[in-house]
Amino acid sequence: MAESIQEIVNFIWPVADEILRDDFKRGKYPDIILPFTVLRRLDCVLAGTKEKVLTRHKDLQRQGIQNMDGQLRRAAGHSFYNISKFDFSKLLDDAKNIGKNLIAYINGFSENMLDVVNNFGLRNNIDLLDQKGLLFLLVKKFSTVDLHPDRVDNHAMGTIFEELIRKFNEQTNENPGEHFTPREVIRLMVHLVLNGDRGILQQQQVTRTVFDPACGSGGMLSIAKEYVLKGINPKADIRLFGQEVNAETYAVCKSDMLIKGDDRDAENVKPESSLSKDGHPLSTFDYMLTNPPYGKDWKKEQGFITAEAAKPGGRFGAGLPRISDGQLLFLQHMISKMKPMAEGGSRIAIVMNGSPLFTGDAGSGESEIRRWILENDWLETIVALPGQLFYNTGINTYIWVLTNRKEKRRKGKVLLVNGAAMRKEGKDEVEVFAQKMRKSLGDKRNELSDTYIDELSRLAADFMEGLYTEIFDTTDFGYRKITVERPLRLNFCASEGRITRLRNEPAFVSLCPDGDEVGKAYQKLMIATLQKLGPEEIWRNRDEFLKALDARMETAEIVLPKPLKKAILSALSERDEKADNVGKFRRDAPHLRSAVGVSDRLAALQRSLTK
Repeated sequence: MAESIQEIVNFIWPVADEILRDDFKRGKYPDIILPFTVLRRLDCVLAGTKEKVLTRHKDLQRQGIQNMDGQLRRAAGHSFYNISKFDFSKLLDDAKNIGKNLIAYINGFSENMLDVVNNFGLRNNIDLLDQKGLLFLLVKKFSTVDLHPDRVDNHAMGTIFEELIRKFNEQTNENPGEHFTPREVIRLMVHLVLNGDRGILQQQQVTRTVFDPACGSGGMLSIAKEYVLKGINPKADIRLFGQEVNAETYAVCKSDMLIKGDDRDAENVKPESSLSKDGHPLSTFDYMLTNPPYGKDWKKEQGFITAEAAKPGGRFGAGLPRISDGQLLFLQHMISKMKPMAEGGSRIAIVMNGSPLFTGDAGSGESEIRRWILENDWLETIVALPGQLFYNTGINTYIWVLTNRKEKRRKGKVLLVNGAAMRKEGKDEVEVFAQKMRKSLGDKRNELSDTYIDELSRLAADFMEGLYTEIFDTTDFGYRKITVERPLRLNFCASEGRITRLRNEPAFVSLCPDGDEVGKAYQKLMIATLQKLGPEEIWRNRDEFLKALDARMETAEIVLPKPLKKAILSALSERDEKADNVGKFRRDAPHLRSAVGVSDRLAALQRSLTK
């Protein structure tokens, strides 16, 4: 199946260059290729019952039945259908009207799938493709690729979509943190978040909810459900919920669920941003997993997020991270959706880069968020992942596991697992918990085998110190930072060494642009005037030095502009505890300022994790 996946990707990928090049910018390729891939998949899925649906539709029309949806779904054998007379093959029979007929074909989809197709925005490009004579070529090309479920199962189709998205992102240099989490990393996250819950999930008639606030094409949700149904309890009722800001990946996610027959889950996937337009505002969930975008700013949502942070009980009340990175906003959003202990509590797994571990000084938004998490004893485990696991970024990544229902032995503790550990193999250093891929995919050169996933999961579950694990008290992560501010005390002297410093000051250098002779003479006069102050004379009072300086300059008939005077004071001064206070801090005693944070400790621990 893996070879078939690559064959299909290798067939679809060149279509963009073969047909769209010169008429569309590369950044527009995914807006056309992805929806056509989805349409072809839907066409193949519905092919076996197409005539049955059309016949049933005519019968229901003759009977005057208005609400046909349920009966047409049954006729199709899926949770969606298409009542247009067209399919990809029939569209090619009328090249002259292919644009109009393709619109009719799209409009023939059931309402739930029409929502999906419309989110691709394909209608905006159909007329343009038709005008340029490209639409027929595209339909013809896609009609030759067989995406029927008998050949390409749902798991394989999801991988094909993800690979196409990855390649488009790589080509257009999109944010490397967006869209994409390797399947084996998702499996590890699922293992970690379900650790200890196997007994609960094996119960009869058990129902559990899983949520991803940045669900992309739905990989985390589908793998979590599959793991429970195939590996723990085939009768468990696993209900999926998600939200995705990118319209195209939202459409891919929802279409995949509808094709699988998970129409209830598909309805629970919402568009728009989780941060500013929460699609599940009153919901809490049993399990939550996500890979939020790394290093992506939240400027567009700043007004809403700042206002919500100021509200009592708002999702972002613990603190706001810097505007350039919203990862910790997603984490706060997830924490706000934890079930209370009385309802069984929740578990969270989130994969992030190193920034949320150490960015932000004491008292900053990031530090306050970490402090809030630790003081509430929600952080259970941090797993440092091996390098080069992700497709379009080589940055270090970490899985944080959080819960509000820690076991008694874990209360007040945090486990660190060094999954990024290296070992010697001959002259080389290799990863302890990863293996090299036979062929790299973008930046991805390593992968987690099932053995490594099981081993890292076991280390997290065992909660024991060892070669690759350390246990800390939550209080170990806190520190108090004290800044001591003392009055600035300087002495002033026109020694040769200090005058040499003046020669390098920008305000002094600018007096002689391009070797100007007048400027050179001015510089020479100024140096000679300063030398008359005496190389041995030291002033420990700034005001007295200024009087002496002004007197010399007045005698030499030199008028000092403010920038130049500032440069002279800077170059000719040095710290001196015996000097008088220059007036920058007017205090009789040192001023103490303190704040509590966790960033320095976590930065040290990050180095420990990857040593």
